Amino acid sequence: MKSFDYTISDPAGIHARPAGVLVKEIKNWGGSVTVTKDGKSVDARKLMALLGMGARAGDVVTVRVEGEGEEEIAAKLEEFCRTYF
Repeated sequence: MKSFDYTISDPAGIHARPAGVLVKEIKNWGGSVTVTKDGKSVDARKLMALLGMGARAGDVVTVRVEGEGEEEIAAKLEEFCRTYF
C-alpha cells in the first residue's frame, strides 16, 4: 500500500471534468484507489462518490493506492492532483 496526503488548491475543489478523467485512468489500471477526507473514504473509481466528498480548496485528502505497480500509480496520481486539483 502506498499513500499520500494532498491539500486541494483549486478554488473549485475536486470538480467534475478532471475527476471524470481521474476515474477513467484508475479504472484502466485496475487496482484499488481510496480517497479519504474528514474520516470518510470513497472508492476513487466511482465518480459520484468522489464528487460527493465535497472536497474544496484548503481541504486535505489522503489517497491510498493498492495493487500491482502502486508506487508508480501513486506518483502519477500525485502529479495529477497537483495539476488539476
